Amino acid sequence: MHQILFTIGSFPVRAYGVVVLFAIFLGAQVTITLARLTAKRFEEHIVPLVYWCLGGAILGARIWQVFFFTPVYYAAHPLQAFAIWNGGLSIQGGVIGGLLVGIVYCRVKRVPFWEFADLLAAPIVLGQGIGRIACLLNGDAFGSPTGGDFGLVYPPGTDAYATYGSKPLWPAEVWEGQMDVVIFAILFSLSRRKLPRGYQFLLYNILYSAGRFGLEMLRGDSPRFLFHWTAAQWTSVVVILPAIGFMIWFAVRSRGARMKQTAMSNG
Repeated sequence: MHQILFTIGSFPVRAYGVVVLFAIFLGAQVTITLARLTAKRFEEHIVPLVYWCLGGAILGARIWQVFFFTPVYYAAHPLQAFAIWNGGLSIQGGVIGGLLVGIVYCRVKRVPFWEFADLLAAPIVLGQGIGRIACLLNGDAFGSPTGGDFGLVYPPGTDAYATYGSKPLWPAEVWEGQMDVVIFAILFSLSRRKLPRGYQFLLYNILYSAGRFGLEMLRGDSPRFLFHWTAAQWTSVVVILPAIGFMIWFAVRSRGARMKQTAMSNG
């Protein structure tokens, strides 16, 4: 793990920030490519949306981290809540913050939200997968002890080492990054198929949240709440249930529209 890649004078260039910026850039480029292939009308909105959503994603990620992942620490050190370079960001909070800003953008620009969200689904999860590389390099989002010789051993100076020392830990962030790439491949393969609107985005939410729920059982950096679940597990459940509801609703509406069109054609 390399938390600091190099320094410019006395300014440290951190691996976490560099990798996250690369994830954002690559996600935007993949979105532009998909737009040119499947939905050219959205191409002009991609770069502006990235700027809009970036602030919302950072704010949401930090709020989630402060209030749901490490509330005890920040209750004792409230001013540290503003130090986003110290203490981490929550991916789920970032997605929710970016989503809320994206909804506002679509309303302001009169862009159909669900169609645009479908276009963004695969690039978002790809960016998340790359972002987990940043977590690995930074020594955060780490797993719990494996109880054996297998696992990641983090160096001194990382949060993982401060918590567990030199014990081998489950590679939770590595496996999550790999899971994200698999979800990206699934969504990318579906991108040119005719699905009910919103299905791509909702499927992304369901697949990621279900996988995240399972991997959280291996995490060793999060407080546990009711049912011994982490904040990420509770967030996953809250995301999955309405996503399934929306999918059923969209499927019924799509079927109804097809039936109506068929009846009009036969009439």
